[in-house]
Amino acid sequence: MRLRFIAISITILSSITSIAQNNEVVIDKIIAKVDDYIILKSELERSYLDFLSRGEMRGSNAKCEILQQLVVNKMLMAQSEIDSIFVDDGEVNQNLDRRMSVMAQQFGGEAEIERAYGKSIEQIRSEIFDNIKEQLTIQRMQSELTSSMKITPSEVKKFFRNIPQDSLPYFSTEVSIAQIVKEPEPGKIQKDKVRNLLTDIRNRIERGESFEALAKQYSQDPGSAARGGQLGFYGRGELAPEYEAAALSMTPGGISKPVETQFGFHLIQLQEKRGNTYKTRHILISPQPNQADYQQAENFLDSMRNLILNDSITFQAAAKEHSDDQLTSSAGGFFQDESGALRIPAETLDPNIFFTIDTMKIGNITKPIRFQKEDGSYAYRMIYYKNKVAPHQANLDDDYQKIATAALAQKKNGRISRWFDKARSNVFIEVDPEYNNCNLTN
Repeated sequence: MRLRFIAISITILSSITSIAQNNEVVIDKIIAKVDDYIILKSELERSYLDFLSRGEMRGSNAKCEILQQLVVNKMLMAQSEIDSIFVDDGEVNQNLDRRMSVMAQQFGGEAEIERAYGKSIEQIRSEIFDNIKEQLTIQRMQSELTSSMKITPSEVKKFFRNIPQDSLPYFSTEVSIAQIVKEPEPGKIQKDKVRNLLTDIRNRIERGESFEALAKQYSQDPGSAARGGQLGFYGRGELAPEYEAAALSMTPGGISKPVETQFGFHLIQLQEKRGNTYKTRHILISPQPNQADYQQAENFLDSMRNLILNDSITFQAAAKEHSDDQLTSSAGGFFQDESGALRIPAETLDPNIFFTIDTMKIGNITKPIRFQKEDGSYAYRMIYYKNKVAPHQANLDDDYQKIATAALAQKKNGRISRWFDKARSNVFIEVDPEYNNCNLTN
């Protein structure tokens, strides 16, 4: 069976769902082995449910194709050991911290996550750590196999011509929208308040109070606060340079004075040095802007808008240089779809942006608008409404970037398929007889 590549990601949601399921009596079994790696029936069933939840067709071979992709993933893991391609625990923890932060926002806090799944944050983190490490390793191996691949215009045209006319996707209304975001920066008054608070906490620790308890009480780092501020081991260059410099300047057991990084102010305790790695815990407190800081951000954007309207700078150049939104600034402030095209379906817009552009004319730029970010904080942005494309069937003129991305994905999948056909003869693959019809063994 040729490999029809199905992206199977080990998301934090599915991982936590499996944790919840583990609280019940579940009959599970090993359905495949790839060298020393195993695939459980529960993995296949969760991946199949995820496949269906994305609105995919229920083709008769869907489970076989998903199982084959799981086998490919295990083969990629085995190959990563041969090629000495590893993901260190520091990178896994950073990824896990980001995911847990998103989950905390979605659930309304870590306590709600614990209540929903009947386990502590520490238990949840521990149980999904290996899944995330495997996911990152697989991504790195896939990149090793396909990162050099490119797609030419002639290949894009050929790919498009091979799509049956009745299978061409139909795109709804799409818009080209850009933004410049300005987050208010806390001024000296607010920063001094945080420095003084952390200095007081440091004095309390030196008088005998527990670092761990104070971290749980005061730290605003969602990834480490519940662990008493523990960050674990990191290598040089993996944490903020100011943080690293302070940590490595101390002897184990030492506690720093407040250290400022882009994330706020840290109280750092160096716990251990081991070769080129070091272990720390910290208490992070981020100063919050006051009304004067918000006013300064609004004034900045208003001045920038005037420069753009007077043709002193383009919107794109201003966004690249001044916008605080990392997801859009590199594209000149434009929102992008998954293919990288600077045009997105109108229905996917944030409702506040959707209703804002509904009152705008093409080419207009709003005055600064205050809005609430996903983390609950506030910032200002101004929106540029560049273009609108009516609903249409896919074509090369309007949708080249989307089609090129799909063509490149198909080309990469072909390489992984060929790699699988060649590599599976070099590894031991055993599949439960229940899945013999999938033809996964040599």
